[in-house]
Amino acid sequence: MRVAGLISGTSVDGIDVAVVDIGDTIQVVAWKTVPYAPEVRKAILSVSNTDTHTATIARLNFLLGELFADALRKGGVPLETIELIGSHGQTIFHEGEPIEFLGHKVASTLQIGEAAVIAERTGIETIADFRPADIAAGGKGAPLVPFLDYQLFRHPELARVALNIGGIANVTVIPANARPEDVIAFDTGPGNMVMDTLATPFDRDGECARAGRVNEALLEQLLADPYYHRDPPKSCGREQYGAEFVRNSGIDVATATGLTVRTIARAIERYPATREVIVSGGGAHNVYLMERLRAVLNPRVTTSAEFGIDVDAKEAILFAVLAYETHHQRASNLPSATGARKPVILGKISKG
Repeated sequence: MRVAGLISGTSVDGIDVAVVDIGDTIQVVAWKTVPYAPEVRKAILSVSNTDTHTATIARLNFLLGELFADALRKGGVPLETIELIGSHGQTIFHEGEPIEFLGHKVASTLQIGEAAVIAERTGIETIADFRPADIAAGGKGAPLVPFLDYQLFRHPELARVALNIGGIANVTVIPANARPEDVIAFDTGPGNMVMDTLATPFDRDGECARAGRVNEALLEQLLADPYYHRDPPKSCGREQYGAEFVRNSGIDVATATGLTVRTIARAIERYPATREVIVSGGGAHNVYLMERLRAVLNPRVTTSAEFGIDVDAKEAILFAVLAYETHHQRASNLPSATGARKPVILGKISKG
């Protein structure tokens, strides 16, 4: 079955499109990123974890549906060959931990990019809004990528960690000869998000960080955050590491890079049997960041490209795979990763 996966991540740099053929194996047919126009990116950031107006959110929701459909048309694969679309949309708020709200404990998440628009413009059944079902079942709604990591990277003899460095960094811990229930996954803390805020639009090769000096006193202060010491499952997002964090902490880009490296290393060190760390996401392009990770981690550090998965394409592939599972009425969350009470079928369907 040919399925398209669409996502814009927490870095809010554009729409990733992956088209894959799914059967006994997962074969990538095409992959592309369609950048957001600067004014669109600015508008999305203006409604992400901030005071805003419902009209702006509603308008952006429908606009992004149009942009996601247009991105797929630009993906290089004829629409008539695609049978299904899985769209993550654009997260503007994620709070996986329940908080007190109006006398109730509430966890919540919100992704925009209206699936009904995508389905109408393409004529293809579109499955979107994958996280709420996991939250409804008591999970954090994240991370969802372990379902794919397990399929791609499990090994009968090697313990591996799949590390994705997007706006937020997350790990999937896959023991040797693991069963699905053996997989552990969680967000380690900031990935590129803080660095991107400080080195607009981003410090792609890490040269700004390399030229700076880590404020060790500030770094140690930031590392005292209880989040880094909590056991998984756990998740975080722009709510913790957005513009307010940058403003209040007084962090610089070199120290932000150090924070990303140290929190990733701290997370992986919890699993000393790990022999390989497989990196994907935009952070894999950051030469200095990768140098620092290789310097502090004992396992071999490589990228998903070694396994035939473009480092920028994995999450788009994920949502194609999740849509495929939902289409076949199969659960695709991993409760050991998200903390859900049970496996659940993810997503909501808009018919083409």
